[in-house]
Amino acid sequence: MIINMKIRRIIELTTLTVTLTFVGCDNQEQGSEQEPIVQSQSTATEVSIEQAPHPVAGKGTTPGDWDAYGADISSTKYTPLDQINGDNIDQLEIAWRRPALDDYYVNLNPRQRYSTRWNAAPIVKNGVAYVTNGVGLVEAFDPSSGETIWVQEPPGGLEGLPGAPTRGVAYWTDGEEERIIAQRGTYLYALNASTGELYQDFGTEGRVDLQLMPPEFERYRWGGVPMVVRDVIVLGQSMSDTFDAKEAYRGDVHAFDVRTGDLLWTFNTIPQEGQFGTETWQDRSWSYTGHAPVWALFSADAELGMVYMPISSSTNDMYGGHRIGDNLFSQSIVAVDLETGERIWHFQTVHHGLWDYDPPAAPILMDITVDGREIKAITQLTKQAFAFVFDRETGEPVWEIEERPVPQSSVPGEVTSPTQPFPTKPAPFDRQGATEDNLIDFTPELRAEALEIFNNYVTGPIFTPPSIATENGTKGTIQLPGSQGGADVQGAAFDPETGYLYIPSITSPFVADILPGDPDETNLTYTKGSRRWIAGPRGLPLFKPPYGRITAIDMNTGDHVWMAPNGDGPRDNPEIAHLNLGQLGAPGRPAPLLTGSLLFIGEGFTNQRPGGRIPFDMPVEIATNSGGPWFRAYDKQNGEIVWEIELEAGTTSPPISYEHGGDQYILVSIGDRSHSPEMLAFKLNND
Repeated sequence: MIINMKIRRIIELTTLTVTLTFVGCDNQEQGSEQEPIVQSQSTATEVSIEQAPHPVAGKGTTPGDWDAYGADISSTKYTPLDQINGDNIDQLEIAWRRPALDDYYVNLNPRQRYSTRWNAAPIVKNGVAYVTNGVGLVEAFDPSSGETIWVQEPPGGLEGLPGAPTRGVAYWTDGEEERIIAQRGTYLYALNASTGELYQDFGTEGRVDLQLMPPEFERYRWGGVPMVVRDVIVLGQSMSDTFDAKEAYRGDVHAFDVRTGDLLWTFNTIPQEGQFGTETWQDRSWSYTGHAPVWALFSADAELGMVYMPISSSTNDMYGGHRIGDNLFSQSIVAVDLETGERIWHFQTVHHGLWDYDPPAAPILMDITVDGREIKAITQLTKQAFAFVFDRETGEPVWEIEERPVPQSSVPGEVTSPTQPFPTKPAPFDRQGATEDNLIDFTPELRAEALEIFNNYVTGPIFTPPSIATENGTKGTIQLPGSQGGADVQGAAFDPETGYLYIPSITSPFVADILPGDPDETNLTYTKGSRRWIAGPRGLPLFKPPYGRITAIDMNTGDHVWMAPNGDGPRDNPEIAHLNLGQLGAPGRPAPLLTGSLLFIGEGFTNQRPGGRIPFDMPVEIATNSGGPWFRAYDKQNGEIVWEIELEAGTTSPPISYEHGGDQYILVSIGDRSHSPEMLAFKLNND
């Protein structure tokens, strides 16, 4: 029987005491910034940079531009451009290509290594495009040709060249001055949008030191994108999910002044003494538990002055016997006041998390009409394939959210939450639960073999807890969706004209196994085990397809409109090739782009050699995060494919679209272990 406890733990409108700090940051890194290298002149015509003080939330990017990583700070991934449409898309062709690392850096160090997963999305403002490259430095280029305008000089010259990629940059203007805001390593930078020069009065000589946690803990790092709202920069951070002890540092959120770099406020993602939420941590476990960062991306409503934070899991993410309670604000969406960092409302999507079910994507702002009522809404997607929908001003659920009983843990010392929140609308957008009904049934023989594999594990509905792997017992718990979704950082795209939300997701199981902790190495009673992805019989998946899909939902009604597999998947496997199946979907993690006419999406990174958590005997075509080389356009009304192209490698970045010189462009990056990462620009052939 379903127990409806409705708003248990849902909304708390009391004000949270936050840490407010107003200080500058010291420069601790050796070396100094030098003048940027100017490689060519912009061919863009001059455009007024005057903007409205507060962009309208949920409406997509400024027509012709691409304002932010997700199109806008509402994360809609939408542009109204429709020069490229279903009638002429067959004329689409590659106009230019741009490598992930400009020749200037290659000449500095011909042996420089950088990631094959170039996941940055450019922004395009006033006729110039800006992107972080394969080592996280900023490059500006002409959006009509891909030619370089300027590049950011590495700090300290050659010694400062190595670095990790980030997802991109943010843009700020007051109508007179334009700044590009970028985070790289332990520093935050403010660059002149026209020249690439650092603003020397920003922090210390143009950069702010982000290493704010005590030195005995982790070094600051993040692979996200700074969120700039009004005159405030908001940053998250990435933290390892390998836990050696129950003590760790918090993944706090920090905000800085866009002009000076001064620290404005800090939000404690795990509440501290005297702050709201400590009662959800028994035995003062809030005082030593850490992590819970915003490793994904933020959204914001500039008019309301609110920032929305998807906060992830705390230490330890698969065993919580040392942190009994609901554990706010782990695995929650939290709305805070832009100017002060004070909590306005929150909702916890997973109580006492044990499944690594972080809210992985930026919440999406949208204006919808439900039962005749206009609502300024926000939707948070989750790895467990839920879409939680709220009034973004008050936090009230748009549709009822029920607290339902879930399986309980048998692990000694663990105290599982008796219930978890389930939205009544929309319905889940991907397969849930490691159950017999969900096993593959292409043939009776394959189903029997799948069941034999299945019986070696603890299984059950969604939220079946992790279990202890033993030599003569079960090998852990099969978790579906796995810890990478369902949905993930790729998010979704929202159409403000129709109210449709388009969600890419994957169906990929994961083994949640834990082992007794070695007291000589850790004070955790249990630690994570192999955490492997799991395959089915004869090189096939264990569960039913589609393994990568797109789901369209009408957010005015909460009803699903259509679902389409994205990619072929393993349909050519010799065990099922004779069945002449349709597309089964590829389990990559591609991001969508929505235009006035079409939905563009790739298949995600092509993982040519499984490793890490992926067993080496698992076929590449079914390994989680393994997409394919196809890039497609779908009819956004019915999900039919209207155009596709096979590229040299899978897509690694979110596609974007903009207009320049009267032409609409589609940009996306590709790359893998055999193809050097690069950006491709498509436009119509008008010859």
